[in-house]
Amino acid sequence: MAQQANIGELVSMLDSPVLSVRDDVTAVFKENLNSDRGPMLVNTLVDYYLETSSQPVLHILTTLQEPHDKHLLDKMNDCVGRAASRLPALSLLGHVIRLQPPWKHKLSQAPLLPSLLKCLKVDTDVIVLTTGVLVLITMLPMIPQSGKQHLHDFFDIFGRLSSWCLKKPGHVTEIYLVHLHASVYALFHRLYGMYPCNFVSFLRSHYSMKENLDTFEEVVRPMMEHVRIHPELVTGSKDHELDPRRWKRLETHDVVIECAKISLDPTEASYEDGDSVSPQVSAHFPHRAADVAASPYVDTQNSCGSATSTPYSSSRLTLLNTPGQPPQTLSPPSTRLLAEPPQVWCRARLLASLLAGEVAHLGRV
Repeated sequence: MAQQANIGELVSMLDSPVLSVRDDVTAVFKENLNSDRGPMLVNTLVDYYLETSSQPVLHILTTLQEPHDKHLLDKMNDCVGRAASRLPALSLLGHVIRLQPPWKHKLSQAPLLPSLLKCLKVDTDVIVLTTGVLVLITMLPMIPQSGKQHLHDFFDIFGRLSSWCLKKPGHVTEIYLVHLHASVYALFHRLYGMYPCNFVSFLRSHYSMKENLDTFEEVVRPMMEHVRIHPELVTGSKDHELDPRRWKRLETHDVVIECAKISLDPTEASYEDGDSVSPQVSAHFPHRAADVAASPYVDTQNSCGSATSTPYSSSRLTLLNTPGQPPQTLSPPSTRLLAEPPQVWCRARLLASLLAGEVAHLGRV
C-alpha cells in the first residue's frame, strides 16, 4: 500500500509546471517500466490519465513497449467494459493506435477488440458511439485480417448506426447526430474499400428487408452515390478478400490509399497519388457537463464549443486550412444531412477522415 501511495505521488508530479521536474519523473517511470515487467505501473498511469487527461502520462502510455503493451490493452479493455470509464478509455485507445505502435498487429487478438465491437452494438451514448466508430475506422487498416473473424460484427454496427441517422432518437441532440452521421459515412467507405464483395452482399441482404428500406433510401443510397464500382466486385470474391495472403503485401497506409481510390469525393482524389495531406481540424463539438472528451481525435480543451440549446444556429464544424488562409466552415443542416449538396458530403467525409487520423498515413513511404 505504501508503494502504491508513493507511485501515486510520483505520477502526479508528471504534471508539474517545472519542466525539469517533469523530465526527471518521466525518466524515472521509463526506467522502472524497463525493469518492472508487471502491470501495476501501467494500471496506475492509465487510471491517472482517465481522471486527468494528463499529456505527459499520455506520452508515456503511447510509447510503451513489450510486455507492457499487453498490460495496456488489458487495462483499457477493463475500462471499456465499465460505462463510467468507457469514453475516456476509448479516447486513450484512439491516441495510442494513431501512432501505429509496433505491436498494433496484436489488436486483432486482444480482448479489447470484441469489447469495442460490443460497445458499438449495444451502447446508447452517441458520443461514445461516435468515438468508438472513429477508433474502429482507424484500427481496421492495421488489422485487415481480422475481417474473417469479425466481419459480421462490422456490418451489424454499420446497419445499427445507419438506422440511428434516420430514426434520430429523441434523447440525442441533433448536432451529435451530425457527427455520428459523418463517422458512419467514413465507416461505409472503409468497409466498402476493404471488403467490397462481402459488404455489398450484406447491403443486399440487410436492406432487402421491408423494415430497413427507409434507412437504405435515406441514408445508405446517398453514400453509394459517392463511390466507384470496386474492381474486386469484378475480379475478386467473398473468400478472396478475406484471405490473409491478400493483406500481407500491404502496409497500413496502403490499405488507406486503396480505400480512398474508390471514392468519388473530390477531397479523396488527391489521396490516390499518395499526396500527403496536413490540414488541422477543429471540431466545435458541444459537450455535456460530465463529458471528459468527445473524441480521441479532438482537443477537448481548445477546440470544443460550449453547449447550446440551439445547436444548428450556433454550432459549426471548422476545417482549418494552412496559415494565412481563412477557415472553411460546414454549417450543420437545418433538416437532414442528406439534403445538403455534395460539397457538404465531401467536407463531412474529410472531417471524418481527419478525425480518424487517416491523413497521417497517406504519404508515400
